[in-house]
Amino acid sequence: MLFRSDPTRLAVFEHLCRAGEAPVVELTRAAGVSQPAVSQHLRALREAGLVRERRVGRNVLYRPEPEGLAPLVDWLDVYAVFWRDRFTALKSLLNEIDPK
Repeated sequence: MLFRSDPTRLAVFEHLCRAGEAPVVELTRAAGVSQPAVSQHLRALREAGLVRERRVGRNVLYRPEPEGLAPLVDWLDVYAVFWRDRFTALKSLLNEIDPK
């Protein structure tokens, strides 16, 4: 999962989300790590379906793939219902304790 990963990987992904598309050179400069390290992070992001690449001549441009976040959104939807129910129950309990 992206968010349990290395902070550099998250920074690379966030940079791509802000930039829309970027070459490895730009991502390396922004991340402050070596080009091979950025390439490893990009490979992990690609394998997770979070990043796509596009070749332009000799350059490879990377862009975020929003559909790759679908499993995270689905997971959050499940817990949104859980927490909404819990907060409703807590509100009821607090009103019983102190109705004001």
